[in-house]
Amino acid sequence: MTDTATTIDVPGYKTGTWVLDPAHSEVSFSVRHMMISKVRGTFGLKSATLIAPENPLEAKVEASVDVASVDTKDEGRDNHLRSADFFDVENNPTMEFRSTGVRVQDGDFLVDGDLTIRGVTKPVTFDFEFGGFGVDPWGNYKAGATAKAVVNREDFGLTWNAALETGGVLVGKDITITLDLQGALQQD
Repeated sequence: MTDTATTIDVPGYKTGTWVLDPAHSEVSFSVRHMMISKVRGTFGLKSATLIAPENPLEAKVEASVDVASVDTKDEGRDNHLRSADFFDVENNPTMEFRSTGVRVQDGDFLVDGDLTIRGVTKPVTFDFEFGGFGVDPWGNYKAGATAKAVVNREDFGLTWNAALETGGVLVGKDITITLDLQGALQQD
């Protein structure tokens, strides 16, 4: 069931421009390894901006991730991920996201947008959960949220893999991307 609301009330929501607080935000991912376990890693966020109009369903988001900052706690794997086999950071130093719409479905917020990885842009939908709003000790109005999506890495040209003797492959296709975000409303 899709909600047909054209506007929605979010307690604590304030209009304006919100910018990322990188010290309190993280982009993480997980992927199947050898078909039996998951490898997890993080990226550094370069920037993220949310333009918040009166109607939250008309909000616009843009974000940029520093791909060279990939950290899976294994230097050799991280260097391989930076190489032309995967992200090719020399030619594609960032991942970019630009929202194309916000909607509510079955009571959940969904943020649709275009995700660009390795120069390939594909539509992606993030499940979006507000964490809340508050004022920090320095008087900054802050918001927290978590967004999650699953993408097929091969859709973005990330096709490197290795067959296993026991069957299957070394790296799974589906990548779960999780954004834990905190932003601050910009003062006029």
